[in-house]
Amino acid sequence: MAQRPLGVLIHGAGWVSGEHIKAFQHNPHTRVVAISSRRIESARRRAEEAGLQGIGLYDDLGRALRHDGVDIVSICTPQHLHCENVLQAAEAGKHLVIEKPIANSPQEMYAMRDAVRKAGVKTVVSFVLRWNPLFVTIKSLLADGALGKVYYVETDYQSHIASWWSGWEDARTKAKGVSALLVAGCHALDAARWFASTEREKAARVTEVFAWRGGWRKGGTREYNYYTGAWSDSAPPMEYDGLEVLMLKFDNGALGKVSTNYDSIMPYNFPIEIFGDKGTIKDNRLWSHMFPGQRGWVTIPTVLPDTAEVTHHPFQGQIDHFVDCILANRESFCNLEEAIHTHEVAFAAQQCYETGEPVHLSPPA
Repeated sequence: MAQRPLGVLIHGAGWVSGEHIKAFQHNPHTRVVAISSRRIESARRRAEEAGLQGIGLYDDLGRALRHDGVDIVSICTPQHLHCENVLQAAEAGKHLVIEKPIANSPQEMYAMRDAVRKAGVKTVVSFVLRWNPLFVTIKSLLADGALGKVYYVETDYQSHIASWWSGWEDARTKAKGVSALLVAGCHALDAARWFASTEREKAARVTEVFAWRGGWRKGGTREYNYYTGAWSDSAPPMEYDGLEVLMLKFDNGALGKVSTNYDSIMPYNFPIEIFGDKGTIKDNRLWSHMFPGQRGWVTIPTVLPDTAEVTHHPFQGQIDHFVDCILANRESFCNLEEAIHTHEVAFAAQQCYETGEPVHLSPPA
């Protein structure tokens, strides 16, 4: 008898949930069986947009978790709700896809880790750029020795995130968003860790952090919409600094710089620079010892991480990978335990702002 598809509950009906739904719909081993949201109308609208009929619609996660046939829960709610959602779903024994950022404090993410360990369920965190075609190509080049030993990495998240984003009202506040680095710049932080390691399915660990913050938007009401080119002077104020710059030391001896810049007046950009003792990568340009007599950069024909649009992000690769992990009973290289370290660095930056001292990070517990 053929094994039934894994049943999926999508919890949260915001911007990103539509991409989770599409990815599960296109995986031959999964079927979306329910959608839940804080408002039943939002869940119903998502189901209609995806052409899903006869599925469960809920405005309560507890009842949704009891829906027949749920094996996987995709947590697509605002970040300040992730901890309680994960604790509830793990206790119910469900495998978890968790949107980033995973939590708003170290205490929350360690509680999530403990709950997942106790439940013995599989997890993947949506540092989805690990499946971006350029990222996949770069990681293969690193593993194949194209750059030799990596000694320095720079990654930057540059996007004037503002009220054009449907999730901005929650994210802009200190209580619910915490910081620019946590809300979205954690993608750049995770990328730096990923590229600092030459192992195919491993990210380097950070041992020391020093950080600064600044910019011009904190507390102001002026913002820019780069989709329309329009300015507004009546936006609700952002409650934290829009610019964060981190200097990192990795466990393998490499150094790194990561920045998050919400204050930039420009289209979305995600610059990447990786320096090794046998070559260099700048975005999709490569200079390597592998090409004797090289006189100019080799341009990699690929898809760059060059837009904030979630429809551009490679959720299909992430979801297909996670389903394979469940079916093969193995852990993802981007599971909750792995993602916790990226978040530890983000929280260490917050500590550094208060003390003015570098923060040393402990080995994993």
